[in-house]
Amino acid sequence: MTSPLARIEFYPQESKRLIGIKYEEFITLVALAEESHLEKQAEIEKIKIRLIASGGGRKAEMTPKEGVCLYLVKLRRKLTFEILELLFNLWRIKANSTFNYWVEILMEILPISQMKEAKKDEWKYQELWEVLSEYELLIDSAEEAIERPGNYQEQKKNYSGKKKIHTLKNQFRVL
Repeated sequence: MTSPLARIEFYPQESKRLIGIKYEEFITLVALAEESHLEKQAEIEKIKIRLIASGGGRKAEMTPKEGVCLYLVKLRRKLTFEILELLFNLWRIKANSTFNYWVEILMEILPISQMKEAKKDEWKYQELWEVLSEYELLIDSAEEAIERPGNYQEQKKNYSGKKKIHTLKNQFRVL
């Protein structure tokens, strides 16, 4: 099975279909994410108490390019971590931690929504509210299958009687 990153690099015209952005935008995003990743690693190194010399220990399993690709594939295709495990040839738990790591980095890089930005300033919020009141809001939802949680309370919260499995509920809002 070919990894999504290998497929994108071999067929750049398919990147829009696979990860939702053009190949050039993907490369730009990777460069920005790599800068932020290096800064974050430098901050961690400053406060780290070293027992082993720098350069020792386990090497990273994924490059920043692979991490950003995993993040985009997960968001675009709504795949479970079991499927990402197969696609990127790593353990499910590592796929989960990699996704969560890149979520933090990419949330800093990517622009925030206009509503979040406007909530800080009341005047901007009122102006945006007037503009958006002309549109129609459509809301839909879907359920994404997840592995059965170990905690009983989490099981109760995530169980879908309709699907008869444990799921995460996703809502989509479109103007």
